[in-house]
Amino acid sequence: MATLAVYSSQKEKVGDIDVSDAVFGVEPKVGLLHEVVKWQLAKRRSGTASTKTRSEVSGGGRKPWRQKGTGRARVGSIRSPLWRHGGVAHGPKPRDYSYTLPKKVRRLALKMALSDKVASDRIFVLKDFGIDEIKTKKVVELLKAFGCPTAVMVTLENDEKVALSARNIPGVKVLLEKGLNVYDLLKYEYLLIEEKAVQTLDERLK
Repeated sequence: MATLAVYSSQKEKVGDIDVSDAVFGVEPKVGLLHEVVKWQLAKRRSGTASTKTRSEVSGGGRKPWRQKGTGRARVGSIRSPLWRHGGVAHGPKPRDYSYTLPKKVRRLALKMALSDKVASDRIFVLKDFGIDEIKTKKVVELLKAFGCPTAVMVTLENDEKVALSARNIPGVKVLLEKGLNVYDLLKYEYLLIEEKAVQTLDERLK
């Protein structure tokens, strides 16, 4: 059982919270984390790249010139891939890049990413973010107080004030507890998380 300090939005310690070693004390494995990040990025790919084959390009129904007797190479259509404005041979077509990854692997990778934040002292548990109005300056001051150049902020429930106050700040992302993922934990240097979200996360991942 590990213990994390709980802070106010001004970085004043207000208490402690016990968390499970099964969630926040797992030894990270680079290969497994890489596999999950690769899976996440593959799922995000739109796969909309598309080119037209010779059968899809308009025109080219008539043979440009007769087969023999002209001294020129034989051609059946002006939409051949060899011609300018012709079709594309073996070009990309819309496709789905996503694939399946076992749920156990995804959960383990999330635990590893959280454990890495704990081991490197880059996680701050807050009683609450203390943002009572939509104001970007409030989030900037919060990040400055904790010395976080880039951070992912995690709330238990949808908090519009936090989300709208942070959306224009480069290097900051606001997520719900259930939306926390390996890619964002590795991308952003620090993790700022509400105490209630830590408790829920600990119970969910045990």
